[in-house]
Amino acid sequence: MEHILYIPLDTAALAMGADAVADAFRAEATRRGLDLRIVRNGSRGLHWLEPLVEVATPAGRVAYGPVTPEDAPSILDTAWTDGPAHPLCHGPTEDIPFLKRQERLTFARVGLIDPLSIPDYEARGGYAGLRQALAMDPGAIVDAVTESGLRGRGGAAFPTGVKWRTVLQTPGARKYIVCNADEGDSGTFSDRMLMEGDPCALIEGMTIAGLAVGATRGYLYVRSEYPQAERILAGALRAAREAGWLGDDIQGSGRAFDIELRRGAGAYICGEETSLLESLEGRRGLVRAKPPLPAVSGLFGCPTVINNVISLATVPFILARGAQAYRDFGMGRSRGTLPFQLAGNIRHGGLVEKAFGLTLRELLFDFGGGSASGRPLRAIQVGGPLGAYLPESQWDTPLDYEAFLAISAMLGHGGVVAFDETADMAALAEYAMEFCAIESCGKCTPCRIGSVRGTEVIRAIRDGQDREARAELLRDLCDTMMAGSLCALGGMTPYPVLSALRHFPEDFGLAAEQPLHTA
Repeated sequence: MEHILYIPLDTAALAMGADAVADAFRAEATRRGLDLRIVRNGSRGLHWLEPLVEVATPAGRVAYGPVTPEDAPSILDTAWTDGPAHPLCHGPTEDIPFLKRQERLTFARVGLIDPLSIPDYEARGGYAGLRQALAMDPGAIVDAVTESGLRGRGGAAFPTGVKWRTVLQTPGARKYIVCNADEGDSGTFSDRMLMEGDPCALIEGMTIAGLAVGATRGYLYVRSEYPQAERILAGALRAAREAGWLGDDIQGSGRAFDIELRRGAGAYICGEETSLLESLEGRRGLVRAKPPLPAVSGLFGCPTVINNVISLATVPFILARGAQAYRDFGMGRSRGTLPFQLAGNIRHGGLVEKAFGLTLRELLFDFGGGSASGRPLRAIQVGGPLGAYLPESQWDTPLDYEAFLAISAMLGHGGVVAFDETADMAALAEYAMEFCAIESCGKCTPCRIGSVRGTEVIRAIRDGQDREARAELLRDLCDTMMAGSLCALGGMTPYPVLSALRHFPEDFGLAAEQPLHTA
């Protein structure tokens, strides 16, 4: 009788020793003469339990974690018996509260399948969306994406259907689909998890986008810091071509689309779409002035769709299940779900896919379990290194694009980094400015010079040099950066700085800001 174990090949699991755990189970099975098959799946996103080993049973998968190589013999002793539960056993994986309370649409298959198996992918609904798209005209595909309410999940939240329609309606000898997989924000890992756990969803989404706008070529731009994702994507692309899901004649339809994998070179600025295009064309990653928009004149001067990983990987669900099925999730103009990523000083770090509308407090405590240190949480940065620091008074704000904009914050890519009461918010504000100074492409003065001067001003404030006057200077400098920068790096670096000044003035040695009074 064959026995099956699932052990992740996700980067986070590998960092915690998943390969050694898999080797230990193989060796122990050989010693016992046990017919054991190990499937290397994606991570379920419960990072505090990695490596998470799942045992296939007639009643479903049972989770054990965090597992070490030394645990292999004792787990094999109890895994398929009715005896006492192993100390590392968490019961049926799907019943773990962290997972059970989620709404996994984009991540529905991550952790369930062998990411390089086309049959596994198809058995769980894969390619149903592309089959549907092959029977539709381009305008109808764009209509479906528009009606779903899907917005860019890379941070800008621009309506995906509007971008696609612009490319569809813009004449061009060639058109391109570009996937921005240069996930560089602190505390973010959903793109990586998707690429390592369900790469075919991304490939399918890019192919649907190609059919929708008349593109036959796509580029997948992956950051160099993701070697495991790159390896898995390369294998998935080969498998898709062999199975007829990519190439000159997709499933005998007469429609063509193929994808080329490209590696970034470690520049944070190349996460900005026009800088990414410059890099793809073989030049230094510098931000382009807009207009023209990439949808009109993008890669090699051609109309180009640029979307991030999660945006594109969500499209197959919309085509397979219908726009309304996706739109039924969420609130206001924020429809569907977002994979939130819990990191920093948090007890249960990992990935939580939920519909828009839950609060930050629910995310931090119902899922995250509070701080890892046991100290009270003090500030939460949402949206990466350009995101605002939110005090407890704002944790009940719904996780919604417009609701966060109303409090001078942003959801961005869904990264959530927690800090406890020991955090020095002035030091963090200085780090935000210094980060911008280091990563700026240098093309525009407000970002190039403003970030350097901003770092100097914050250091002077922290050193006690004429604090009130310098704080006012810092606010004026932030206004200039927000209004005058070419892209979001310079334009949004003031968010963490101003939020730290506003909500945590004591860390700068300043009095609390006085509320504005209007007549």
